[in-house]
Amino acid sequence: MFQILVEFQRTIYLAAGEQIKLLSVGGDWLAFMGFLPIGIVFGAAHALTPGHSKAVLATYLAGSDAKVPRGLFVSITLSFTHVTIAVLIAVLSLPLVSIALGSVGRAPFLENISRGLLGLIGVWMLWRALGHGHHHKHEGEAVGVMAGLIPCPLTLFVMTFAMSRGVPGAGLLFAITMMVGVALTLSCVAVLSILFRERLVDFFAGKPAMFETISQTIEGVAGLALAGVAVWQIMFAS
Repeated sequence: MFQILVEFQRTIYLAAGEQIKLLSVGGDWLAFMGFLPIGIVFGAAHALTPGHSKAVLATYLAGSDAKVPRGLFVSITLSFTHVTIAVLIAVLSLPLVSIALGSVGRAPFLENISRGLLGLIGVWMLWRALGHGHHHKHEGEAVGVMAGLIPCPLTLFVMTFAMSRGVPGAGLLFAITMMVGVALTLSCVAVLSILFRERLVDFFAGKPAMFETISQTIEGVAGLALAGVAVWQIMFAS
């Protein structure tokens, strides 16, 4: 399955490159606009591959008290940040490339900031599960931004290529359609995580004492997992 996704992405990526080349030579924006919807499929498939903070999103929402609308907003925030950071790195590539980028398609500095902040969120969730804190209104959006700080490598490639061909607008438009696709996949992850938590909590709703215990346990485990993953990635995945 993973290999199929990789090959599928490669096919679309090469097609996008060819369309950008044709646009830079002929200036046919109408033909390029007709190609753009494939970017949504590209983004959705790309988000299915490892990364994109799916585990972070699912872990956080499984342990939070967020409802589906809030979960969707968090996933959209994550998607927007994930793609936008890549666009900004491409646009500011000359001054940033030697500082932010350690290898092609990666930004280790931003990745470590993201992991560190998410680790703090995990510790906070664990602390709160032990009865020492309360939910904050904009916590979910903060998680979306923090998780999205890791830039999307394919967006970075497309933007850089479009800029090198003198049509940065084409790269930006393709990045926007990719963002829609990424958001669709992450939104599915968000909804499934919230529904899982709600079904589990509803199962124990008739037993108040057990209900509170289960709710706090889910949040505590989620916080511990979030902090643990962040620490592991900082130490071993850099």
